[in-house]
Amino acid sequence: MSWLQLRLAIQPEQADPLEDILLGMGAVSVTFMDAEDQPIFEPDLGTTPLWTNTHLLALFEATVNPDTLIAQMGALWQGALPQLEIEEIADEDWERSWMDNFKPMRFGDRLWIVPSWHEAPEPAAVNLLLDPGLAFGTGTHPTTALCLEWLDGTCLQNKQVIDFGCGSGILAIASLLLGARHARGTDIDPQAIEASRDNARRNQLADELFSLYLPDAMPREPADVLIANILAGPLVSLAPQLATLVKPGGRIALSGILAEQAEDIIAAYQTRFDLDPLAERDGWIRVSGTRRTVTG
Repeated sequence: MSWLQLRLAIQPEQADPLEDILLGMGAVSVTFMDAEDQPIFEPDLGTTPLWTNTHLLALFEATVNPDTLIAQMGALWQGALPQLEIEEIADEDWERSWMDNFKPMRFGDRLWIVPSWHEAPEPAAVNLLLDPGLAFGTGTHPTTALCLEWLDGTCLQNKQVIDFGCGSGILAIASLLLGARHARGTDIDPQAIEASRDNARRNQLADELFSLYLPDAMPREPADVLIANILAGPLVSLAPQLATLVKPGGRIALSGILAEQAEDIIAAYQTRFDLDPLAERDGWIRVSGTRRTVTG
């Protein structure tokens, strides 16, 4: 199987808006590399390693028309597009870049995310074995890290959890390994559903512990905990629906939000939730809170 790779020569300040646009256009991954052709990587936690001359690499399914892709980008990006190239790459080349650069990472006090091809650095810890496949969510992005740290610090024992926009399944699987009784995951991408199921089985979690659904098929029963690492726009529009999926007294955590979008998220959720102080990492934030018994 082959993929269509879009390579853009960008400045550091263009990284976040272009990443959001490309993910919204259906990119299955967005990564950065030095224009000097050093190896592809995603940023380590707590750092912003973008160079003066950076290449952004966006991976699309091979069925995407290149001319349509460029036209869509031109319509969404204000101003002249950065210099770009489009090429077809083999599946194994994409996978090799992940295997070379995805390393074990610790989140909070107990949780490690460990690539399936690595040994666990602390065998006695809570080790989540992950093969990201083509679904977003490895822990390297600040939004995923914010969510994993929140889960590590939340009491999940015997709780029911919803992972809304589950991607690779990393957040739901972490919840189960940290003591949750059951997790429900949903995603608009069938490939994400498949990756989530594969990763759950890799962690020896029985299928009945982690139920996976496309959005229209997901049961509407509220859970004790809901976590959603998507984008700010959908989080605002989905606020009434997500609130109904959290039990009174239950907990919610939201990420995929740029710092300048915080006010929109707070406005959408503060009538239904008592919100915690914001958590921030590298310009991204997490909004969390407790569902009110009576909304105001």
